[in-house]
Amino acid sequence: MALEMVTRKNYQSLMLKLGILTEEQLDYAKRKLASRPVISGNQDLDFIDLLIEEGLAIRDQLIPVLEYSRGINYTDLASCDIDSSAVKLISESMAKKYNCISIAASSNLLHLVMGNPLDLIAKEDIRLYTGLELKVTWSFYSDVKRALASYYVSSEISEQAVEELQLQDFEVGHGREEEDEEVTRSPVVRLLNSVFSQAVQLRASDIHIEPNASAVGIRFRVDGDLKEIMTTPKSSQAPLIARVKIMSSLDIAEKRLPQDGRIEIKVENRPIDFRVSILPTVYGEKIVLRILDKASVLVTKDKLGFTPHNIARFNKIIKAPEGIILLSGPTGSGKTTTLYAVLAELNKPTINVITVEDPVEYRLEGINQVQVNTKAGLTFANGLRSILRQDPDIVMIGEIRDSETAEIATRAAITGHVVLSTIHTNDTISTVYRLIDMGVELYLVASALIGVAAQRLVKRLCGNCSYERQTKPEEQAVMKLDKPAMIRDTKGCNSCGGTGYSGRIAIHEVLAVDNELRSMIIQGKTAVEVKTAARKKGMKTLQESCAELVLSGITSVEEMVRVTYSIDD
Repeated sequence: MALEMVTRKNYQSLMLKLGILTEEQLDYAKRKLASRPVISGNQDLDFIDLLIEEGLAIRDQLIPVLEYSRGINYTDLASCDIDSSAVKLISESMAKKYNCISIAASSNLLHLVMGNPLDLIAKEDIRLYTGLELKVTWSFYSDVKRALASYYVSSEISEQAVEELQLQDFEVGHGREEEDEEVTRSPVVRLLNSVFSQAVQLRASDIHIEPNASAVGIRFRVDGDLKEIMTTPKSSQAPLIARVKIMSSLDIAEKRLPQDGRIEIKVENRPIDFRVSILPTVYGEKIVLRILDKASVLVTKDKLGFTPHNIARFNKIIKAPEGIILLSGPTGSGKTTTLYAVLAELNKPTINVITVEDPVEYRLEGINQVQVNTKAGLTFANGLRSILRQDPDIVMIGEIRDSETAEIATRAAITGHVVLSTIHTNDTISTVYRLIDMGVELYLVASALIGVAAQRLVKRLCGNCSYERQTKPEEQAVMKLDKPAMIRDTKGCNSCGGTGYSGRIAIHEVLAVDNELRSMIIQGKTAVEVKTAARKKGMKTLQESCAELVLSGITSVEEMVRVTYSIDD
C-alpha cells in the first residue's frame, strides 16, 4: 500500500510540474472521480482513464510520466503483436480479475501486460498459475479491458455453461423463477449473464439469439455489423428462451405469437436496459435484445456529431415557440438519442413536457412519459389526444406511423405547442411529402412544419491505426472534389479487431422551413424543386456532411458510399 501511495503522489505532482495539468484541472478530476463508482477496483487506474475521457490529458503525455513513476515500461496493445496461444495461458477469470493479458511466451518467460503493474498479489498468483517467470509491462486499464473482450470473445464461462446444459435435462416451468442462489448458479443463467457482459464490453447495440436446424447461434451487432460470437447446442434453445422470457416477464407457454418485453439489470456495474423481441420461426423462437445503455444515449447535443454549419441551423429550429420538428432516418440511426438530447435541453421547471412512446426507452427526470399499450387501446393517436388535454408546452411522439397521428400532431403544432417526433424517410425533403402522402393537408404541413433533421450513423476510423494518404481519382469523383485532397485510411489493428473502425458518429441533413419553402409546399412544387431551393438557402445533404467528415479524417470514403449512396447521384 505504501508503494501505491508514493507513486500516486509522484505522478500527480509530476503532471503539475510538467504543465500537463493545472491545479484547477487536478481538483476537477478528483471531484469527478469522487462522484462516480470505482470501475477498475483501483482509484489510480480510474483517475488516469478519467483524465483521458475528459480530455484533460492525452495518452502521449501520460505514458512517460507513468513509466517514470512506476519504473515499468509501457506496451501499446493496439499495435503490438499478440500471440493468441499465449493469451490462453491465463484463464479468462484470472485475466479479468487482475486486468492483465499475456501477449507472448517462451519456455520459461511470460510477457504480461497489466493495467495495474504494482499489484504484487496478482503477479504472484499468475506466476504460480503458469509456472513461468514474468516480464511485466503496463497499458491503460481500458486498453487491457478492450483487449480481453476481443481475445476472450467466446467466454470460458459461456463454454462451461454450455457443457453443463448438454449434460442436464431442462424442464420449463410456468411461474416466475426466484432469483435465489441456486438459480444464479444454473448454467443457463451464467451463460446469459456472460453473453450480456460480453455484449456491453464490445459496445454491441443488439444481441441476436438465433435457432437453426441443429444449433443456436449468438451474434452481436457492433458498429452496425453483425458479428458471430458463439454457437450453442440445440439442447440449450429451450432453457435460453425460457430464461429470457422469465427475465422480461413474458408468457413462457406462448410459443406461437411474437412477444415484446424489457429487462433491467446491472452489467459491469452499470444499469443497462434490454428491449426484448421474440419472434416464432420455423426452427423455434428467435430473440433479439436491443441494448439500451443510459450512459451512451443521454448525451448533450454538442456530442452528437453535428458539424458547426448543421448545429447552427438545428439550434435555430429548436428555438421555435411552436411547430413540429421531425427527425428522420432508418431504424438504428440514432434518432432516439438525438430526440432525448433535444428534450433534455428544452426541459425546464417552467414548462410541461409530455411524451408518448412505444416503448419508453429511457426514463428522463422531470418529464412525463407515457407508454403506448395497444392491447389496452392506448395508441399514439388517442394517447396524443389525451396529452393535449394535459396543458403541455412540448409534446414528444415516439414515431409518426399513421395518418391519424400525423394529422393530430400537425394540428397540435399550429395551436401553440412544440411537437417533436421521428419518421422513417430517406431525407429531409421526402419527409415533407411523406406527411402529404399520409393525408395531411398541404396548408397544414406548410404551417406546422418548422424543421426536419435527417440522420445516419457512419463508422469512425480507428484512431490507433489510421494514416494519411491522398485521394484516388474515383474517390474525388464520389466526393465531388476538383483536385486531390488528403484523407485518412486504416490498416486494422488489435484495438479495432482488424476492422479499421471503432465506434460510430452521426451525419445530418438539416432543413429549416422558412416562408419561401412554405409557399412552395402550398403551391404543390415538386420535391426536386423544394430541394433545389433549400440547398440554395444553405442546406447541406447527407452526402455533403459525410464528405466533410472524410476530409476531417473521421470516417472513410467507403463508409460515405455505403451510407449515403443514391442512384440519383
